[in-house]
Amino acid sequence: MRYETILLDIADGVATITLNRPDKLNSFNDQMHAEIRDALNQAQADKAVRCVILTGAGRGFCAGQDLSDRQMGNDDGAKIDLGDTIERLYNPLVRTIAGLEMPVICAVNGIAAGAGANVALSCDIVLAARSAAFLEPFCKLGLVPDAGGTWSLTHRVGVARAKGLALLGDKLPAEKAEQWGLIWKCVDDDALMDEAKTIAAQLAAGPTVGYGFIKQAIHAAVDNDLDTQLDLERDLQRQAGRTADYREGVSAFLEKRKPVFKGE
Repeated sequence: MRYETILLDIADGVATITLNRPDKLNSFNDQMHAEIRDALNQAQADKAVRCVILTGAGRGFCAGQDLSDRQMGNDDGAKIDLGDTIERLYNPLVRTIAGLEMPVICAVNGIAAGAGANVALSCDIVLAARSAAFLEPFCKLGLVPDAGGTWSLTHRVGVARAKGLALLGDKLPAEKAEQWGLIWKCVDDDALMDEAKTIAAQLAAGPTVGYGFIKQAIHAAVDNDLDTQLDLERDLQRQAGRTADYREGVSAFLEKRKPVFKGE
């Protein structure tokens, strides 16, 4: 696929996807959805890729849905099916990110609003520039946070803060997002991509299959009771113990050397 709304760079085991509609604050349209999904599928299919970075071009990460794609007259409200948009575009994107068998880093370089904020929060490790902010403006349009927003907010910062963010639609600065545990780390603006690349390099050189199991276990822990989670950990550990990376990790530890993982 020829990309017009994103950039894709693959190097040293890392696929970097850059949302590239800076004149529209990288807001989503149907074409961008198709291109991001294609890029993520490429990353998943390429055995050399072992980590993904998602970021935005220009002064913002993503302003959410491009509302100019939805011209609506006074009598058209009943004819518009926003649930169809979510079912076809946003839900598959969030599920693809969550289901990737490798870590996904989001580097939020400016405002992350609406679905842009929630897609960012669907990633495994979220970094944000100090000048960045997260915003859930759905309430100002009479809508509900989507793209997993109600799930991410509730599970990461709790019911009280989730309701405050969703019902008031106030900006949450990156520093406070870190303090609340909504994101992994807030960094200086000029250090954002260096930090993302450093973490990505570490992950790309790590035991990729094991990382996939970690993602699976943590996602399941949200709904599992303790007994079910203990059984899942047992089953995943059984699989992890049969990987080449586990054997390499043990050998390297015993030989007092740095392991050379191959993601197998």
